[in-house]
Amino acid sequence: MASTDEQSTHGELATIGLTGLAVMGQNLARNIARNGYPIVVHNRTKATTDAFLEGLEGDDPLSSADSLEDLVARLEKPRKIILMVKAGDPVDAVLDDLLPLLDRGDIVIDGGNSFFGHTERRQAKCSEQGINFLGVGISGGEEGALNGPSIMPGGDRDAYAQVEEILTTISAHVDGEPCCRYIGAGGAGHYVKMVHNGIEYADIQLIVESYDLMRHVLGRSASELAEVFSTWNEGDLESFLIEITSIVLAKQDPTTGSALVDVILDQAEQKGTGRWTAQDALELGVPSPSMTSAVYARSLSALKEKRERAAGELSGPDPTAAADESGESDRLVDDIRQALYASKVVAYAEGFDQLATASRTNDWNLDLGGLATIWRGGCIIRARFLNRIRDSYEGDSDGNSVDVDSLLTLPYFRDEIASAQDAWRRAVTAGIQAGVPLPAFSSALAYYDGYRQARGPANLIQGLRDYFGAHTYHRTDREGAFHINWSQGGDEVEPGKKLKEAAGH
Repeated sequence: MASTDEQSTHGELATIGLTGLAVMGQNLARNIARNGYPIVVHNRTKATTDAFLEGLEGDDPLSSADSLEDLVARLEKPRKIILMVKAGDPVDAVLDDLLPLLDRGDIVIDGGNSFFGHTERRQAKCSEQGINFLGVGISGGEEGALNGPSIMPGGDRDAYAQVEEILTTISAHVDGEPCCRYIGAGGAGHYVKMVHNGIEYADIQLIVESYDLMRHVLGRSASELAEVFSTWNEGDLESFLIEITSIVLAKQDPTTGSALVDVILDQAEQKGTGRWTAQDALELGVPSPSMTSAVYARSLSALKEKRERAAGELSGPDPTAAADESGESDRLVDDIRQALYASKVVAYAEGFDQLATASRTNDWNLDLGGLATIWRGGCIIRARFLNRIRDSYEGDSDGNSVDVDSLLTLPYFRDEIASAQDAWRRAVTAGIQAGVPLPAFSSALAYYDGYRQARGPANLIQGLRDYFGAHTYHRTDREGAFHINWSQGGDEVEPGKKLKEAAGH
């Protein structure tokens, strides 16, 4: 059992407080205490707090408070309080109760998956009282919270400096470097965590499409596929998600004796961060088809009853026939492996492009190489090739910074995709022939093909828009905006006053 207040603190004030003892909050509190920082915890339901304390062992400096007033009273100044409550209205509710109890200079840390715009609104509200509000993205799930997550702090830099030692200490460490660093002002921390989750959506979707293709076209069982993913995790695909995919596929259901994954309902849930990433990409004008298709795939999975009815009415090809046409099964497995790797690169390219655009738009000055560094450990999307991304942004051998248009054009990833693209196209073709939906694979490939197309078909789009809406177009051989009087003889209107009159603007 954990130490009582009197036993553990001897009347001394705690270094930091935490309210919200769901599993993430519990594990983060244990992590902080285990690293020697006295922490006092609180939960709205006292029974949850009591059960948490009863389950602890050792003499770590962790104690509990019966109320927010008690929590605040038992913290050294300036007070530092972590909120680990559900994103949305619960954060505002706790903040409303907490702010009257705080003094100028105190620091409130939102460690949940809050929308970055809400974080900036809360920062403005706290600032009116002289309270610092940090939006801190924390990735790694329950295990990461306990053993070392990736931490993405945003907000006032001076306020962060006061909690930097704690956060860097409890974070994951790779090659001696903490997976925590200051991200930027305002909602930058929660924004970066949001895009991290968008990449995570795409990464997971690409994995499940690989699984779906191999089980339908090749007829591989869950246990056989567990071996495939385990092997893949020994190469360039090495990552946390590939590792746990093999574990999940190998798990046997104790009730039925069959593979657990085969008795799990095929309806994927979501908490909003992937959707926010897609929505903000649209606002910024940044294409993110892989991440967005992953969000849509989860939405489609939710239509379980409709899909079951449609399965008996809508026709499609025979997956086994496609298997016969696809060639040797081992080759298709390797094609899928290469398609997965190439598509993952595209998903990360989309995410880093969105981060770069958001950084310019919000004047955050994000260190993209630094983000790749802190994502190497603790977080859900940690993967071997994040080292390659970090190296690409760090600059050339002379230390000069690199102006990166896209990860796709960096020499390493350019060459990797070049060698994988034939297999990538074969894998997508195999899915189409078998009637296996591959929204993320095909979206990533379409993004790649669209990005490498020097002259695309948008010229026709502009011609059509000018026809029905007089929206004008630009030419390849002359400067300025132009318009055709489509219904008045088809003459081209020169730029300037005549164009405005012709367009009705």
